Amino acid sequence: MALREIRTKGDEILYKPCKVVKKFDEKLHILLDDMYDTMKEANGVGLAAPQVGILKRAVVIDDGNGKLELINPVIEETSGTQTGSEGCLSVPGVWGEVERPNYVKVKAQDRNGNWFYAEGEELLARAICHECEHLEGKLFLDKVIRFIDE
Repeated sequence: MALREIRTKGDEILYKPCKVVKKFDEKLHILLDDMYDTMKEANGVGLAAPQVGILKRAVVIDDGNGKLELINPVIEETSGTQTGSEGCLSVPGVWGEVERPNYVKVKAQDRNGNWFYAEGEELLARAICHECEHLEGKLFLDKVIRFIDE
């Protein structure tokens, strides 16, 4: 696997909506593997394809409970609220308090194109929402209640 450059705030690719993934091939598998390795190397919890310069609807997440790959994710259900500290690999050194749902149910495809549902609470719910927003060209900065010095 290869590490990819993480695009940072100001890079226009981060502000563009992503295209639906239609080909579930070796190229996609390499992208997902590279994204995961890049995220882990940067000590992140999640990474979306536009953060490595690819405008495709693909996300990788690992909240400490194993790898989750979401292709063409659609959040179908949310409930509750949580407010907590959040950062972003594309906005290094910046932390903010953000309100998110405490529970999320998402429908997505796996790397082979099979549809499935994933559910998450707390950190996983936060990560799913954060990464799905990247696919719409949004950064967490738009949701910050207050910035935190860390």
